[in-house]
Amino acid sequence: MKVALSARSSAGSLIALALAVLTALAVLTAGAPRASAATSVSTIAASLRESPLYVDPEASAQLSQAEAHALQKQIEGADKPLFIAVLPAGYPTADLFTDLRTATGVTGLYAIRLGDRFDARADSSVLSRTAVRNLVASVQGEDDAKTQLTDFTDRALANMGGSAPKSWSSSGGGDGISSTALITAGVVLVAGGAGAYTLVRRNRRRHAAEQRAALDRLRVVVDEDITAFGEELDRLDFHPSEPGADDPMRADYERALDAYEQAKSLMAAAARPEDVRAVTQALEDGRFSLAQLTARRAGRPLPERRPPCFFDPRHGPSVTDATWTPPGGATREVPVCAADATRLADGRDPVIREVDSDYGRRPYWEAGPAYGPWAGGYFGGGILPGLLVGTMLGGIMAAPSYASDYGSGYGDFGGGYEGGDVSGADFDTGDFGGFGGGGGDFGGGGGGDFGGGF
Repeated sequence: MKVALSARSSAGSLIALALAVLTALAVLTAGAPRASAATSVSTIAASLRESPLYVDPEASAQLSQAEAHALQKQIEGADKPLFIAVLPAGYPTADLFTDLRTATGVTGLYAIRLGDRFDARADSSVLSRTAVRNLVASVQGEDDAKTQLTDFTDRALANMGGSAPKSWSSSGGGDGISSTALITAGVVLVAGGAGAYTLVRRNRRRHAAEQRAALDRLRVVVDEDITAFGEELDRLDFHPSEPGADDPMRADYERALDAYEQAKSLMAAAARPEDVRAVTQALEDGRFSLAQLTARRAGRPLPERRPPCFFDPRHGPSVTDATWTPPGGATREVPVCAADATRLADGRDPVIREVDSDYGRRPYWEAGPAYGPWAGGYFGGGILPGLLVGTMLGGIMAAPSYASDYGSGYGDFGGGYEGGDVSGADFDTGDFGGFGGGGGDFGGGGGGDFGGGF
């Protein structure tokens, strides 16, 4: 009996000691800095796999429930892989983008508002580094979270590619469809079949006529480009057998001539507006070959491969990027030739390529959808969305109907995207870029600082 009492007493003492330790730990935990209790990246990623917007409890004052719901519905309705996280100002920033992208495991555009700071990163298959940089810059300085996130979302959805991950809709269950409803729908479809067939034929004829008109308009512009390139070849006055000519020079000249002939041949065979992209791509290749040849003849270093001058591709390859703000649009960086760089630096207007439109002569980015294939051939490789943010052509090319009318893939507008795909940790961090140019830290290598360099 005494042994039992002793054992019971010992057990009671151990319980009392354990309670005391737990109480002490609770006090210490309550007094610890809040940063140690920050929501884990894994938790944020798990939420983003289910919906496009995550608002941390400690940052809930930045965005009301109604505002968050509206933003979430907008992104889901657009069917784009845009992920937004709203986090408190003290959240750890080191490698935040890389860690979040790895944990979420979905190709997309990731934007984070941390306190009053904002930055974004994207897989290049969804949005180019230049486009991300321009989009983030366009909303910097907007202190109100709702305004900044709404503006960024509006512009990003209009320019990014890809589709939303299936997990966003997999958790929702729809109501069953009754047999009566299916039968009724079938009857309606059969009854309307003849009328629908007639309407389709009429729309096809109208669409074909619009395509012919667009191609005719493009022929004028492309013929001007081909003629200008031919004149450049003549002015060059290079002869393969001239004194000082070597094999690299002759190779450059041959590539330029081939590009000239290819452009003429492709344009003669063009049957649709989207066929023009191959023509302007050939001209861009030819102009770069001429730039190389010119540098070799002058004994200068070979030029870097850069896109043509944004204001007029006939100016040749760009030599630098310059800040430019279109009327009523957001400031962005565009590739420019030496002459236009000087004009902008002096406060003068660049020499802009104007083309015919329904409203008279207009800059090509304000002249209508037919010029998308033309611009896409010059500015491919993902650069075009960032250049055309906020312009009429940029908005048109980002519309879902554009690909069916003028083809897809013009500078990564509307085609070739893999956004929304599950990649897990298998992605190139160097390909996951944004405003700061880095893949992991906020601000792109600013010591882990968010928004470094602003």
